[in-house]
Order: sequence, then structure tokens, then C-alpha cells
Amino acid sequence: MARLSRHFLHTTLALATSVLFMLPAQAQPQPPSAGDLAAQSRALQRASEAVVGLRALAVEDARSAATLGRLREGSGVLISADGLVLTIGYLILEAERVQLFTDDGREVPARVVAYDLATGFGLVQALAPLGREPVPLGEAAGLRAGGDEPLTFASGGSEPEVSVAHLLSRRPFAGYWEYLIDGALFTAPPRRDHSGAGLFNGRGELLGVGSLFVADALGPGAPPMPGNMFVPVDLLQPILAELRERGASQASTRAWLGLNCVEQEGQVRVARVNADSPADVAGVEAGDRIVAIDGVTVNDVAALWKALWAGGAPERAVKLDIRRDGERRELTLQSVDRAKTLRRSSGV
Repeated sequence: MARLSRHFLHTTLALATSVLFMLPAQAQPQPPSAGDLAAQSRALQRASEAVVGLRALAVEDARSAATLGRLREGSGVLISADGLVLTIGYLILEAERVQLFTDDGREVPARVVAYDLATGFGLVQALAPLGREPVPLGEAAGLRAGGDEPLTFASGGSEPEVSVAHLLSRRPFAGYWEYLIDGALFTAPPRRDHSGAGLFNGRGELLGVGSLFVADALGPGAPPMPGNMFVPVDLLQPILAELRERGASQASTRAWLGLNCVEQEGQVRVARVNADSPADVAGVEAGDRIVAIDGVTVNDVAALWKALWAGGAPERAVKLDIRRDGERRELTLQSVDRAKTLRRSSGV
């Protein structure tokens, strides 16, 4: 696994005092002592070594293969002494086989423990010792966007990478694919090997797991800025025991329509409809404007998903008020529990 040198640590600390990526000027911090440098170097070394590569193969008839492919590669972070590895869920979605691997060529088979729709986290269990020390979970809630604290972005596998990251913003994130979380972490500079990568503080504590490459890391109304979105581990701690026990959080049992939606000038538009989904069966089309759901007016994607999940049981009749070619239409969709639509390996 990539080693964090003292030179790297000095560079990390020096960069924290700079004004980067269009951030407001910050007061210069006091330089770290030799003891602080040594302690941080050890902590970050452990963090980098806890990040492993992850390769997953989805089942042959996986619905997710159309958008993610059957073979997915990324990273995962060892978070417990018994071999539990935290990753981003889409890597292991509908997986029939999972392998963990390191830069020294070792491969360790793993099994899927949990896939959580609500947070986007995935958990896998190594089936042989990884020979790594797990990292502690930190808290991202105290991080200040544009602050002086340097963060470390680490990916794993045969070609691991470790770099400095800066927090540009922390805010709710609404995904077009029926996904919404609070406190998402947006960092720069951007990297493409973000899937399942770890974001660490100077104490080597895990703060987030990499999910996306984004173009708006600074947030709505700010100039475009490419970066990465990390799911904060703050969302994991309250549900970790539940994920181990039942494979998903209770919040993941909720209605799903099969819609991909975007916001355009204060309107919610359908960008794509999943094949054979409730939306597809009901006749929803790309380009439709969604005005209301179950009588609740919606002007942004976050409001749409909140209203859907607050509306009742996962499997129920959902009414969409739409506009198509200037005409009002009301469609009734029979929502489903998303977890029930996912394919599973015959051996699980």
C-alpha cells in the first residue's frame, strides 16, 4: 500500500495554509511541532494502509449492469479488526463475487454484508486476514468548509494514490436516482479514482467514503468547480450494528419509482425512466415536468424524494401530477420496495 512519507506530510500541512480553489483567505496556522508531525505521520500511514482495492462482479442478470457494468472496481476501507470493509454501495450492488486486493499482489475473497439504499454505503467481510490495522471512525460534522485542516484522500488496490484534499462545502445532496443524504462532503482537487476511497483527517480517522465526481463542489449559486462528493461516516455510526445484523437500515425500506430527475430553472424534470420500473409501466416519459406528488407541490429533486418516502408504505399507489407538451396529466404509479427488485447471487 502507498506509504506516506514525512515529505508528504510536510506538504500536506503547508498546503493547508494556502488559499486554494477560490476559497476565502484564512489565517495562517502555527507550524506543527516535530512531535505532532511524527504522530500525524503514523496516523496517516495507518490510514493509507487500511485502504484496499475492491473488485466486484455483478450477477449476470443484474439490473444495475446497464448503468454500472457487471465488473466494478474501486476501493474500500478496513474499519474493524474482524475484517469488515466499508465501501460505496454501488460497487457491490447485485454482486455475486467480491475480491479485495493490495498493491503487493495479494487477493482476499470477501462476502457482501450490507447494501444500504438510504446512505449509499456498502459493507463487505474479508474471508481471510488482510494483514492491516483498521482505522477509527471520525466525525465530519465538525469540519469547516474552507478551513485550514488538510484532509487526506486515499484509494487502494494495485495502484494506490494518496493526495491532499480540501473541504469546499458540506451540504445535503440529492441524487437524480432517488437518493438523498445530509452533510455530504465536497472536496477538491478532483480525482477519478473516488469510488470507495477514504477521506481522512490529520489523526487518521475516516471521515467519508468516496462516491462521485461532481462539477459543482462549491455548491448552488457558486462558480462551477470540479471536485468529489464523499458520504460522511456520521451517517454510518447510528446504523452500523443494524447493517451487520440485517444487511440494510430500516430507512432503506421505502418506495421506489424508477425515476431519474433533474432540476431546471426551478422545475423538476424527468431525465430518464428505468426500464420495467413503476414509472415505466405507468407511462412516465423523459422530459415530463413533475409538478406534484400525492398532492404535494415539488420544485426541486430533494423535495420530490422526501415527499415520496414520507407518503406511506413502500408498496402503494402514488399519484404524479405532470406537465407534458403543456398539458396537465395525472398518472398513478404502483411503487415498489427497491430492495425487492435487486438480483442476488444464487449462492447467497
